[in-house]
Order: sequence, then structure tokens, then C-alpha cells
Amino acid sequence: MNIILLSNLRKGPVNVSVRRRTIVAGLVGLFVFMPAFFVVLGYGFAGYIKGPLKTQLLESTELASQRDKVEQLALEARNGIHALTLRVGEIQARAIRLDALGSRLVEMAKLDEGEFDFDNLPAVGGPEELGVLDEMDIPDFLYALDQLSRKLEDREQQLSVLESMLLNESLRDEVVPAGRPIESGWLSSPFGKRTDPFTGKRAFHEGVDFAGKKGSNVISVASGVVTWSGDRYGYGRMVEVDHGNGYVTRYGHNKENLVKVGDIIKKGQVVALMGSSGRSTGPHVHFEVLRNGRPVNPAKYVRAAR
Repeated sequence: MNIILLSNLRKGPVNVSVRRRTIVAGLVGLFVFMPAFFVVLGYGFAGYIKGPLKTQLLESTELASQRDKVEQLALEARNGIHALTLRVGEIQARAIRLDALGSRLVEMAKLDEGEFDFDNLPAVGGPEELGVLDEMDIPDFLYALDQLSRKLEDREQQLSVLESMLLNESLRDEVVPAGRPIESGWLSSPFGKRTDPFTGKRAFHEGVDFAGKKGSNVISVASGVVTWSGDRYGYGRMVEVDHGNGYVTRYGHNKENLVKVGDIIKKGQVVALMGSSGRSTGPHVHFEVLRNGRPVNPAKYVRAAR
């Protein structure tokens, strides 16, 4: 076979003669031996992968898995610490409330503050035990923390009930009449039957009279709400206080009333100034105690404060 080659470097064409056998051999080499070469190359590369490269890939995959596990453990640890911090904060808040509640109970019950000091840690002590002390593991620690939380909650409920009882007792002491309605003076007329100073006849006196200096203080013997403040027949200028639980007190013949209807007053508060208004022979306060609408002898309530 003749092949004609054309080139700018030469002035004329070049005639190349190639045998048919040579062409056939080239084609066979191209389509047979080349694929075989690539197959052999592929097997060799696969063997390389199964060897060092495969080992490297496995090690890389294992490291990635270990890294994921470490990150997961770190996340769980952070979440655990966060939950534990919240639990400790909750217990601290309860302890603070218990300290405040204990301090109030000491004050309400009038206990010795030096004996029940909620601002400092309890006094404890003792010799050190010999031997190795075991450290508390995490499950035991969490269990102990939970038990402490429940104990604090239980103590808080008990102290709250005690506070309510003391508070009710304190309020009861505030609203039950007790003591004298004056700061200074003397008993000038008792409760019950007596000779009326104006008619000279026997009459029933529904209160007691305390004589004193004109303009001296007249005080409420219990806390309550003012239900009357003004002139009233037979009483002159009078103040009436409703204390609840069926108790009402009256303070009559005042020179001046210092409170008005609707005022909330405390035990011992000055409600009027002593006078001789109305049906009176001189400066004094007519003091009445009513229980469920009926006058009772104020003497036992006067003595109750002693």
C-alpha cells in the first residue's frame, strides 16, 4: 500500500510504501493488546486499593466514627451538666425560701434568734473517721440530690403550714378585744346594774366607764374597721369598730373622733380624744364590747391583756 504525504517543508509529495501485514499488526495491537493492558492496570490498581490504600480508608472511617462518638459524649456531658446546674439552682432557691420562712417563724413565735439562726450554717462537728472514704459515684450523687430536693420540699410545706397556724393565731390575737381603751385613767363605773346618775333609778349599764383627763387618748383594743364615727343618742360622739368574728367595740362621750367610717385601724391605735359629750357627768370613755350583737362584760377582755 502506498501512502502519499504532503508537507510545506518539502517541494513535492512524499510517497511512503506500507505493507498490508504491518497495518493489520497495528490494528490488532490497537484493539486487542491495549484493552488487555488497561485490564491488567485495573487489576493492579484494585490490588493497591485492597492493600495500603484500603487500610488508610478503613482507618480514616474509624477515626471519623470515633470522632462522632466523642462529640456525642461531649454533648451528653454538657447537657448533663446543664441539667445538674438547673437542679442545684432549684435546690438553692428552695433553701433560700426556707431560710426566709424560718426567720419569719422565729420572729412570729418570739423565739431566741441566737438559738435559731437561719443566717448561718448549723453548728456541726466530730472526729475524723479513720480509713479510706469512698467517693460518691454519679448515680448515687444524683439519687442523693433528688432525696435532698424532696426533703426540702417536704420541710417547706410543713413550715408553711406552721406559718399559717402562727399567722392565724397572731391575727386572732389582733382582732379579739384585749386591754384598756385608755393610756391612763381609772375604772369609774362597772358593767351591769347600777344607779343611773341622772334619774337615780336602777338601770343596766351595758359597758364600763374609764375616767381620765379631758383630751387624753382613747385607743382601740383590737384591729378592725370603723363602722360608726359621729354623734349617737346617749353616747355623744362615738366610735364603733367591727373586729370580725362577731366582735364589735364602742367608745363613747368623746371630745373628738379621729377616725371615719371605713378606716382600717390597728390594735392600740388612737381613735378619739376623751371628752364628756352626750349624756355624761365628766370626762370619761364609755367602753362596750358586743359579741354577736349582744353586750358582754368588758372586764374579762380588759384583764386578758395583763
